[in-house]
Amino acid sequence: MRYITPRKAARGLGAAGPSTGTAQHWSMTVTSVALLILTPAFIFVVATALGLPHHAVFAYFSRPYPAIVTALFLIVGMLHYINGTRIMIDDYADHTERRVAIIASQLFGWAVIAAAVYALARMALSPVVAPVAAVVVN
Repeated sequence: MRYITPRKAARGLGAAGPSTGTAQHWSMTVTSVALLILTPAFIFVVATALGLPHHAVFAYFSRPYPAIVTALFLIVGMLHYINGTRIMIDDYADHTERRVAIIASQLFGWAVIAAAVYALARMALSPVVAPVAAVVVN
């Protein structure tokens, strides 16, 4: 007969199961620090692009620095969102609604990442087109 005390059965599990709490904490910490570094660079990139005409924005984001900073900011930010909503949903939702909410939040986060990367790739890989002059007919 094997006897396991409650302490021995609970050892190593933590509050959220085997090592999931620690992994989520580290993921949130790493993405927070990355966002702390990327946010000023992203603000600089967006502030530089404000007020530019359409073709100039395409030309600006076809350069490597603005495209990479924007992509990194959006990807890391959405991964932080996905992890944060997962923690929040685990804390406040039960059973089926928990599963549905987690799936919905992850689908939304990955869809935003996919759309942002697609838009940046399309801007970066499209040929720069000269602005079309307006033709006024009298």
